[in-house]
Amino acid sequence: MGRSETQDCVYYNSNWEKDRTNRSGVEPCFGEKDKRRHCFATWKNVSGSIEIVKQGCWLDDVNCYDSSECVERKDGPPDVFFCCCEGNMCNEKFSYSPETVQATSNPYPMKPPFFSTLLYSLVPIMGLAAIVIFSFWIYRHHKLAYPPVLVPTQDPGPLLPSPLLGQKPLQLLEIMARGRFGCVWKAQLLSDYVAVKIFPLQNKQSWQNEYEIYSLSGMRHDNLLQFIGAEKRGSNIDLELWLITAYHEKGSLTDYLKANVVSWSELCHIAQTMARGLAYLHEDRPGLKDGHKSAIAHRDIKSKNVLLKSDLTACIADFGLALRFEAGKSAGDTHGQVGTRRYMAPEVLEGAISFQRDAFLRIDMYAVGLVLWELASRCTAADGPVDEYMLPFEEEVGQHPSLEDMQEVVVHKKLRPTLRECWQKHPGLAMLCETIEECWDHEAEARLSAGCVEERVIQMQRQTSVTAPEEIVTVVTMVTNVDFPPKESSL
Repeated sequence: MGRSETQDCVYYNSNWEKDRTNRSGVEPCFGEKDKRRHCFATWKNVSGSIEIVKQGCWLDDVNCYDSSECVERKDGPPDVFFCCCEGNMCNEKFSYSPETVQATSNPYPMKPPFFSTLLYSLVPIMGLAAIVIFSFWIYRHHKLAYPPVLVPTQDPGPLLPSPLLGQKPLQLLEIMARGRFGCVWKAQLLSDYVAVKIFPLQNKQSWQNEYEIYSLSGMRHDNLLQFIGAEKRGSNIDLELWLITAYHEKGSLTDYLKANVVSWSELCHIAQTMARGLAYLHEDRPGLKDGHKSAIAHRDIKSKNVLLKSDLTACIADFGLALRFEAGKSAGDTHGQVGTRRYMAPEVLEGAISFQRDAFLRIDMYAVGLVLWELASRCTAADGPVDEYMLPFEEEVGQHPSLEDMQEVVVHKKLRPTLRECWQKHPGLAMLCETIEECWDHEAEARLSAGCVEERVIQMQRQTSVTAPEEIVTVVTMVTNVDFPPKESSL
């Protein structure tokens, strides 16, 4: 399977003044380690003259895989041409070659209409030029606040106004992260910081799904990321879809563990609050104040989607792939093999999923086991050196595994990340290791529920809090005799 080698792409934006961006140059491409990166180009053909609309980096898209040339192949010339490709600067040249017609035209070179633009720039009177320069200076020195505007469009469908936003000014400050479906900005809403997740139009389904999940009854919980509002910005090809949520400065668990180690008490607090949030998400709860809360499977549990509040309380984020279950109704149209490859359960990698509620919840629990392993690998409680942070299976498959790589390791060889010997010498970590193994069990039916994991962590804290240092040797020999809660308590 070909691997993406895209590091940089040609960048151009015909609306650079309106969007307040650079006009042209080279754009470095960023993304999750497991995801491919591509380049893209969009252009118009106006009476035989090629006008570039945008060029730059494109997120992981199967339609771009293994394409070294940027070619639009749709039948019938569209209003706006689009193509994507893999490889450094592969969007420098682009062409239109419909599948049903033999391509005869040469690729168009990436040359923004410099001379025509220069001509138009010299025509306006000096006063207009001065206004443009002054406006640009104002932007560079004072980041302008954008009033939230709900732009009516036919594409993603109707959207209700965000009651918590009203007409409050929302000011984008800096990009905090980039992911599969878009980028996340730190922003300011009056005197408060918020997070703004911006989806490009091609990822409208993920935005729509996440917005609908957040809008369900019972989705307000201390251990689920707080939703503030959703908006549309721009129009047509420039349409952006925004989700506004609470902002947490410590960021994701991945980022935190890269830069920090955790004590035993910190590990327990993070693990317990993460499990509590997932247990609540998985539960079917009738009779809440705002209605009936349905059971929801997350389907992309990973440390990147666990955010940490200032006191290290965990909250679960990113519901773009989440699935809602209602009594007496099917799960609807869904694809089983979704999520992040290295966190995929064996049955997902095999494509052998039972499309029942409990099957999806158990898939989440497999990934919880991997996240708990990440926490254990950065814990200072064990008597030994703390490893540098590594992703699950990074030792086995590296940073960019293919689906085939993960199938070989997880399904055929039935390997799991290494549980260090020194962890077994700490009574709490020894109990955690047993919990981890029961979460990532190859047999889905044998996995613990989220509620059971929460109870286990509480029990670990109690066990270690009453253990004096001189008693540790005795306790280690007794770990297997601890009365754990039943595995299937909430499945």
